[in-house]
Amino acid sequence: MMGKKTVNSRRIMAAVMVIVLLAALTGCVGKEDTQTRKKNKVVEIPMILTVDSSTGNKNEEEVVERFNRAYKGKYHIDVDWVMETEEEYRKNLKRMNVTDELPAIITDLRMLPSFYQMMIRKGRIEDLTPYINEDQEWKDMIEPSVMESVREEDGKIYLGPVSTAAFACSGVFWNRELYERAGISRFPETWEEFWKCCEKLKAAGITPLALHTEGTAWAPMLLATAEVAGSEEGAAFMKQLYPDTYQNEPGLKIAGTLKKLFQYTTQDALHNDFDIAYDNFVAENAAMIPNGYWMIDQIPDEMQKKVCFSTFPENKLIGSPETFGWAVVSTYSEKVKKGAVEFLKFRTKLNKEQKEELLNSRTRQEGTLLDDYLKAYTGNPQIVPNYQVKWNSLLQEDVLGECLADLVQGKITEQEFTQAEDESIRQFEEEQ
Repeated sequence: MMGKKTVNSRRIMAAVMVIVLLAALTGCVGKEDTQTRKKNKVVEIPMILTVDSSTGNKNEEEVVERFNRAYKGKYHIDVDWVMETEEEYRKNLKRMNVTDELPAIITDLRMLPSFYQMMIRKGRIEDLTPYINEDQEWKDMIEPSVMESVREEDGKIYLGPVSTAAFACSGVFWNRELYERAGISRFPETWEEFWKCCEKLKAAGITPLALHTEGTAWAPMLLATAEVAGSEEGAAFMKQLYPDTYQNEPGLKIAGTLKKLFQYTTQDALHNDFDIAYDNFVAENAAMIPNGYWMIDQIPDEMQKKVCFSTFPENKLIGSPETFGWAVVSTYSEKVKKGAVEFLKFRTKLNKEQKEELLNSRTRQEGTLLDDYLKAYTGNPQIVPNYQVKWNSLLQEDVLGECLADLVQGKITEQEFTQAEDESIRQFEEEQ
């Protein structure tokens, strides 16, 4: 044992020395690249992007690398890659704004409605309207629905949009093998069928849903808001920006659905975020999880053939192309801001190319998870607005996190839950 331990220690030390040497060499190369860019007066555009904790992939790496190659010698997106959840990144945006440490380009801003409006009011982000209006090529790349989603009531645009809503929709991922084990052959087409499906899965010893309560309760809220949009009143409610009350039929319906959903989920769903729900789904501890197009690449290769994607019952998708818009921070130099705007246009163009490639029938592979998504998106679904861009941040970040667990545990009623939501409206208005 001692001899083996000594040999292993030597191997470890040797490996560490190699890693240190490689890191030093890599650092030297990085410094040389930076110095060369400075010498050539390349405009550096700082940005922060996240690394996906489930896959280790750098989010948005392709668009950054392609832009840096296309504009080599002129502009360079200087990315600080951080290992943070989306929620952590968004909280840090607020901190960086206070300390004046924001990068030149920021993402996810529309996921923070009140913070986004404050950034507009205080002139912290650029008005992109003149750039887009004066560039017909850029305007022509953007689908009307996407353009409308990023346009403010006064007609101004502060978020550099993607080209298409094709990558911005959410539905339900479900495990075909677990369905078959419960004797279910297809995804439910109505909400009545959905609840029967949950009962049948549960009776077969299979947990129907992977859910969570933290992080704005994304997964259960997708289901609850999709269901409420089935009525004319509910659909109108979901289109409201900052509803003035939740003590109405749609608000109570959402609360009731949320409570019911948690009868069919895992024991660790309370007080945890989406990562726990995702882990339970890929570990096949649950048969369904609501999420969007972006999760397709996060499904492990060995699961791809057994996972399907469907619209919510009654042919609904949750859509929010505005949440994919990126903003330019106004405190940077004109050179940096000009380069940042050029990057946003480049991203729109790349997104358009990706859509065209994606929808090209010659490249589509029948029976794949991606094909499922495309069939859902092109099947004329009802697009329901994303609550995260419509409701106040206090409700999303505090009430849902604190009160949803109490609701599903029976500590408070649906009426008390909606009262807490209404209290958040008053607090939010006082803080504005």
